[in-house]
Amino acid sequence: MIVADTHIIIWHALKPEMLSEKARTAMEDADQSDGIICCDISLWEIAMLMQKERLRIDAGYLAFIDLVLTSSRYVVKPITPEIAELSSTLFSSVNKDPADRIIAATSIIEKADLVTADTKLRRTNRVKTIW
Repeated sequence: MIVADTHIIIWHALKPEMLSEKARTAMEDADQSDGIICCDISLWEIAMLMQKERLRIDAGYLAFIDLVLTSSRYVVKPITPEIAELSSTLFSSVNKDPADRIIAATSIIEKADLVTADTKLRRTNRVKTIW
């Protein structure tokens, strides 16, 4: 399993050419094996992007998310107490974005590589990333 950052989920669905070759291969391999973890916070981030019209598609949010989650082998993971605790201190001096910290903490707790183009997350040695 791998964890997909929010932008990776969007790019995978709408603009796969934005993915690096390593990221594309990791997504395809996970889709064909044990799946791709989608953190529940990513669902909220996508809803907010659509509401703010920073992500415009010809479908409503629920229809889009249903299509995304069923078109690939996504497994939605909730924020557990362990993820919440780790994310509260993880990268607090480097990354203030709570969603990024929850996604990174999920990757650590699940022992799954994180697919991300985010340079802040890729620079840390606490999370193994793919890009």
